[in-house]
Amino acid sequence: MKELTKAEEQVMQILWDIKSGFVKDILERFREPKPAYTTVSTIVRILEEKGFIGHKAYGKAHEYFPLVEKSTYTRVMMKSIMLKYFGNSLRQMVSFFSHERGMTISELEELKRIIDDEINQKQK
Repeated sequence: MKELTKAEEQVMQILWDIKSGFVKDILERFREPKPAYTTVSTIVRILEEKGFIGHKAYGKAHEYFPLVEKSTYTRVMMKSIMLKYFGNSLRQMVSFFSHERGMTISELEELKRIIDDEINQKQK
């Protein structure tokens, strides 16, 4: 799966949120300063060429919808980040975020609870 550019990812985030929409619907969801209509339209066509979105045609109007789920893209990108920046080590990645983000004790305890729950599920 190809990595999206920042602009492509912004459009995908909006489509994942609204489920489907026309270019004008996507444009409405952008924060100010909003890109030009033609810019969003171009990005949408690129995303369609890349296989990330599809469309339903209503005459000349097209309603776009995601073909790739957000969770699927997130999983692929996180694996890529882990490989590129952390030597494919989950431990190094978690350690990095723990130190760099300055996680609080309650956040670390929550992370520990999540890990404990995963361990319990795998032991069943």
